[in-house]
Formats: sequence, C-alpha cells, structure tokens
Amino acid sequence: MSSTFLLPPGPPSRFGGLSFLSFRKDPIGFLSHAAQTCGDLVGFKFGPQWAMLVNDPDLIKDVLVTHDQCFGKGRGLQRAKRLLGEGLLTSEGSFHRRQRRLAQPAFHRQRVQSYGTVMTHYAGELQRNWQSGSTLDIDREMMHLTLAIVAKTLFDSDVTREAEAIGQALTTTMESWRQLMLPFSELLEKLPLPSMRRFRQARVRLDATIYRIIEQRRADPADRGDLLSMLMAAQDSEGDGTSMSDLQLRDELMTLFLAGHETTANVLTWTWYLLSQNPDVEARLHEEVDRVLAGRLPQAEDLPQLAFTEKVLAESMRLYPPAWIIGRRTLRPYEVGTYRVPANTLVLMSPFIMHRDARYYPDPLRFDPERWTPEAKAARPRFAYFPFGGGSRQCIGEAFAWMEGTLLVATLAQHWRMRLVPGHPVVPRPLVTLRPKFGMRMRIEHRDITPGQQS
Repeated sequence: MSSTFLLPPGPPSRFGGLSFLSFRKDPIGFLSHAAQTCGDLVGFKFGPQWAMLVNDPDLIKDVLVTHDQCFGKGRGLQRAKRLLGEGLLTSEGSFHRRQRRLAQPAFHRQRVQSYGTVMTHYAGELQRNWQSGSTLDIDREMMHLTLAIVAKTLFDSDVTREAEAIGQALTTTMESWRQLMLPFSELLEKLPLPSMRRFRQARVRLDATIYRIIEQRRADPADRGDLLSMLMAAQDSEGDGTSMSDLQLRDELMTLFLAGHETTANVLTWTWYLLSQNPDVEARLHEEVDRVLAGRLPQAEDLPQLAFTEKVLAESMRLYPPAWIIGRRTLRPYEVGTYRVPANTLVLMSPFIMHRDARYYPDPLRFDPERWTPEAKAARPRFAYFPFGGGSRQCIGEAFAWMEGTLLVATLAQHWRMRLVPGHPVVPRPLVTLRPKFGMRMRIEHRDITPGQQS
C-alpha cells in the first residue's frame, strides 16, 4: 500500500467548498446522491476538511467496532459540548470509560424493567386529556410525554409544569446547531447574533432545571433507586475512587435529558405517521394490543407478547432513524478498502442512507414490519441496521428506549387511531435528530374496542 493519501472519488458536480454548501442545504439529499453516484465509499471536501461517506455494513463495523481506537468524535459532537459538556455522548478516552462505568448499573435489565409502570402511567395521563375528533401536533405531544418520563424515571423529578418551557429551550438548541456546525463557528459565537443569543438563553434555561434537581438531591441524598441516586453515590472502583462533581453530574444529566426524550419522541411521532399511512399494519397492531392487554395498561412483563408492536417500532426506526448520521474523525492515517486517508478525516455513516439500501431491504420505501422476523434479521449484515450506533459507544439507553417505545405505542394504540391532517406537509428535518420539519398535525379518533375484540 502506498503511503500517499488518497480519498475515494466523489460526486462529479460536488467539490471543494461547494460540497459543504450542498450538504448544509440538504444533508440527506447530498448523501443520498453521493451514495447513488459513487457507491459504498464516497470522498469529498468541506473546504479544507477531508471527508468520506462509508455506506457498507462491514466497513461501518470496522469504524465503530473493530478499529474504534483509530477514531475520535466528529465535529458535530465536539461542538455539542457547548450544550452537553463532557457527558457520555461527547466525552472521549479514559474519562468516557470512567463515566460509562458509573452510569451503566442504572441501565441494567432489571432496573430498566422497573421503569415500565412509570412509562405507562404518564401515557395514560396524557390520553385522558385527549378528545376524539380533535387535531393535535403529535410531535409536540410525544415530546412532552417522553420528557416527563425521562425526568421521573432517571431523576425522580416531575417537570410536567415546565414541559413547554423546557421543550422550547431544547428546540432552540436544536435549531442553533446548523450555525454551530459552520466553519469558524467558534468566532461566530462571540458575535451578538440573534441566533447565538437565543442559544445561550436556552442553555441557561436548561441549566437552571438541571442544577435545581441536583441541588434538591444534595439536600436530601436518600437513595431513591433512580439514575441520579446511583450517579451521586457511585465511586469509580476501577479508577481513582472518586465520585462525580456537580459539573460532571450536570453534563451527564443534560445528555440523558436530551438523548433520553428527544430520540424516543421522534421515533413515536414517525411511527404514528407511518401507521396512519398503512392501515393494514395498523389493524395488525390493534389486534395484538387488544388480544394481549384486554383493555389494561401494559407492563414490562407483556413485552414478549407484544412482538408485532416491537417490529412496528423497528421498521419505523429503519425508515426514520432519530440518529440519522454518525460522525467519526480519524486520529491517524486510516486504510479503508483500497484507499488511505489522512488523520483528521471526517468519516460519516448514515443510518438513514444505509437503512434504505435495496441490497438489504427490497422495496426499501415500503413500511413492512415483517422485515424484523428472526430469520430476516439473521440474513442481513449486523451493520445494515444501526439506529443506536455500535461498539464501545453504543447507546447506553438502548434497552430503555426499546421498552419505552413498545409500551407507549401499545398504551396509546389501545384506544386511539391517528390520521394525518389532509395537506399537512411531512418533511424530515435533519438537525441533531430527525424531526418532522412542520410538526405532525393529526386528527385523533377514539377506538371503542371491547377486550378480546379485533380491530
């Protein structure tokens, strides 16, 4: 292999600074065009920055698992430190390993299952305020629901009265992300721009909530069996034996506050949209929840019997993965295929692009939960589907997210159908997560189903 650096070929009409402008205008369109034009390895430059799209399951595994020590976080998560600090999502190296050791016990299977009752309780409270025939922004409803759940299960805190303000602050930080990703954004942050002022105000608002929760728990440090209790009491027995400072607690809580509700809310919103467009799948879902639950709230023990509900969730995350792109940065020269790229090359992997690859998903735009039978999953490469990432940095809350998504879909689908308002535009908006650009206006219809009756 030559020592000369060589970037894979890129789309013929996209080069130099124009690549960054095209990506910024339409990230998904740019990457889709790149993959369709150039295949599994695509090279381009964002100004002076070398970049590469990897769209092959085995090569993605190499980056995320086999050779993960060759990579650091990409620019997106480096810039995310402006909000998340040194939390699990953004920290690296030995510090990341330490923080993950401290947080891991809160996500063990038995503890995660204990959160199920809280999840269905809040879903039951939400739907009690719904009226059949009314029109709701389901995206907003799901955001408020998952925000309340993550605050209660992980921090034993009730933030329902603050949900609107917190949700608006989170939306502001998301909308500011595009500007924070611009070249020289470090300098832009120092200018009196309205967008940067809004970002700083939103961060202050979120900090106030997180630090208030920490202060309350320092004053009453009794073990409540939640994540915050475990983080406050944990000591790093494999490291220096110390516990977390308030700043470290803040960073971890902010990370989980964001990741623990934003992504699940997105999945639920896209799931209701897809069910509204596929009534045959919706009917099968209703049949299962009616048969298994017979009108009662689901519990964690019901999950094995809610197999089709989980398949619906998996297929929704295939078509609309909340973490639509994952970035890594080479720490040293790296050989991928027949190419050798230099250190500091940005390596992009997109679940959105990979999950719609016809080689692994025939008729890829069709919503088909039967893609998730054990046999169908075994026939595909592991990293043809990676909504939670992979390797040492795989999402620590994956089991939590699967349980929450399945229980909430089952709870709400027992009594409600949702229909997209005619003419409402449905456009994915790829920010940090994959939100619907215009929300999701839907008409809700009550289902009067007697126990055991099929829909």
